[in-house]
Amino acid sequence: MTFKPQQLTPYHSARHYFGAEQRRHREAARLSLVQLAEILSSSKSTLARVETAELMPPPDLPAQLDAAFGTDKHFHGLYELAKREAHPDQYRRFMDFEAQAEVIETYDPQVVPGLLQTREYADAQFSLQEELPREKAEELVNARMSRQDRLRSAEPPLRWSIIDEAALRRPFGDGECMYKQLAQLLEQVDTPDSKVQVMPFSAGPYYLMGGSLHLLTLPNGSTLAYEEGIEVGHLYEDRDSAKKWRRRYDVLRAKALSPAASAELIQQAMEDYKSCDTPPS
Repeated sequence: MTFKPQQLTPYHSARHYFGAEQRRHREAARLSLVQLAEILSSSKSTLARVETAELMPPPDLPAQLDAAFGTDKHFHGLYELAKREAHPDQYRRFMDFEAQAEVIETYDPQVVPGLLQTREYADAQFSLQEELPREKAEELVNARMSRQDRLRSAEPPLRWSIIDEAALRRPFGDGECMYKQLAQLLEQVDTPDSKVQVMPFSAGPYYLMGGSLHLLTLPNGSTLAYEEGIEVGHLYEDRDSAKKWRRRYDVLRAKALSPAASAELIQQAMEDYKSCDTPPS
């Protein structure tokens, strides 16, 4: 019996087109999935699921495919389009602006900001959405991780993050997951490109406790604000609204701990999540 590969639907979405192009170039090179997996140090299962659009391409796959097939940035471009589709509609415009921003200021009352998350922490966060299929959760995690690529570029944006102490104390995943997340957060507390301040429980109640806030300063000097609740977010592009959210953010910054004091609090919280690799003292 002759095996027939699953029929693809390349024009259904950018993700489907990516998979169809991977198969087209693979077959043109007379490579099986196993052979391509060996070349890319990937797995047959991953590549097969990418081709049938069951899985969002992992962030490192586009560059590997372009190198293997000599396609310049063909797969890179397709991945950028597919990545946009992984975000909810109301979020896409914000993502476009974030990719351009020279300064990114965030506040989050419940979780570590996405740009500072480890993969394991992000996976634990998305897994809380019980109605979310596992494949979709993987897409969202990969999309979140890809947002961090710019932070490792030659000219990364300046980031200023204010997080509530609750984000340090509420565990996501197991103890090792939280320990590694807080360790990574600690590295970003006070660097030339990143500042982190913690809003301690001792500060009492304050405005914005119910939602997150992002301020983006663009190359032309303008500022945009994105305020997000549980289900929806709103992008404010007009000057008056941006000024209003800027004032509220500055009040939070004034009430939060300094980066040095924040580092001490993060270290204290890490004691509750001893890494599995950390021997007992």
